[in-house]
Amino acid sequence: MAALAAPGVGLPAWAREPEGPLPKVGSTLPLPSLTLLDGRRWTPADAQGKVLVVYWWASWCPFCALQSPHIEALWRAQKDQGLEVLALSIDRQPAAAAGYLKAKGYSFPAGMLTPEVGKLLPKPAGLPVVVVMKVTGRNGKVVFAESGEMFSEDVEGLKKYL
Repeated sequence: MAALAAPGVGLPAWAREPEGPLPKVGSTLPLPSLTLLDGRRWTPADAQGKVLVVYWWASWCPFCALQSPHIEALWRAQKDQGLEVLALSIDRQPAAAAGYLKAKGYSFPAGMLTPEVGKLLPKPAGLPVVVVMKVTGRNGKVVFAESGEMFSEDVEGLKKYL
């Protein structure tokens, strides 16, 4: 169990950099364009005029394993009502993240937290992390931010931002 708590274990060198604070509600963050784990391209236009849930996670994170089913349920229930999800894995290998998503049957859009993505959306301290934004153009205005596991009713409650 100590290995799970050791900072930086299993992370690429760039992901072991000091993590920042949660973005403040009301702040604006630029959104990246990236290739998702399934090969599709994700751009800020995919979230234009929507509420975007950015979800930092890892396949080896026990708290993410508990929270991810709730993110999937929210995504499936609200994607046609103006909710977009962008899950950013901090796994060392994209294959580990993609394999995990496939094995669990998750369909929410997911990519890797690369150095390029991290310049625009740096990972806050903790795991999992959820930041909710209202998107206009290439930017998102933060309306909610939480570090650590969220319970099912808390994840479901994110729909209030729609």
